[in-house]
Amino acid sequence: MSQQHVALVTGANHGIGAAIAEQLAADGLAVVITYLSIEEPADEGTPERLRENHRRDASEVLGRIEAAGGRAIAISADLLDAAVIPGLFDAAEEAFGPVDVLVNNATSSLQDTFRSTDRDWAGRALTPVTAASFDRQFGVDARAGVLLMAEFAARLQARAGSWGRILSMTSGGEKGFPGEVSYGAAKAAIVNYTMSASLELSRFGVTANALHPPVTDTGWVTDDVRGFVEQDDNFFSVAEPSEVAEVVSFLVSDAGRRVTGNVIRMG
Repeated sequence: MSQQHVALVTGANHGIGAAIAEQLAADGLAVVITYLSIEEPADEGTPERLRENHRRDASEVLGRIEAAGGRAIAISADLLDAAVIPGLFDAAEEAFGPVDVLVNNATSSLQDTFRSTDRDWAGRALTPVTAASFDRQFGVDARAGVLLMAEFAARLQARAGSWGRILSMTSGGEKGFPGEVSYGAAKAAIVNYTMSASLELSRFGVTANALHPPVTDTGWVTDDVRGFVEQDDNFFSVAEPSEVAEVVSFLVSDAGRRVTGNVIRMG
């Protein structure tokens, strides 16, 4: 890239978000990481490796970026609180300059269902669809991403910007997401907003895409999950977070300048 850009990557203390933050820093971008450390009950069926990832702060990711010569800061932020969003952009501007790359990666990690069952196919705890499950999932995966895009767009236009990248992570499909119904619906919502952004912001040099990773080992993948993926023709294999980050790297680069308005599905 001909100039240093500034990326805001949400949910980047582990997994795909961390890999994206590290890849973009290696590409020469300054990176602002948001994260929220959470402690999950042991009886939720979440693998211990993923529980450990969820309780992490961003210090290890920052350490790796800085050791490799990159620039980054990390901010603990509960994206359910809409009031924190302008402050993320303020902090980025104070440290590095205006945000011109936005990666909506954060998720609330909730499994809910219409069925009367308490475990999903991977052994994780399921809860019924309730107002609380809807509010939590949509609050993080949809509303927060939408408000981040709105703040991004408003500031870009206020400074007469002419270059930008928006990338929203998605999952599920057109026929829903059994076992994670609110998650799938929230992702469908953020995809629709992202497609609107691709049209409305194109005149400002902004591309906007959604990326659908394959099953990726972010800490939840077990031997049973690997066996399931091996038998599913939709996937090559379980992916590593770095493989997803490589696709993000292309999409936010100058080489991706004409790639916009797409839901890009990895195999």
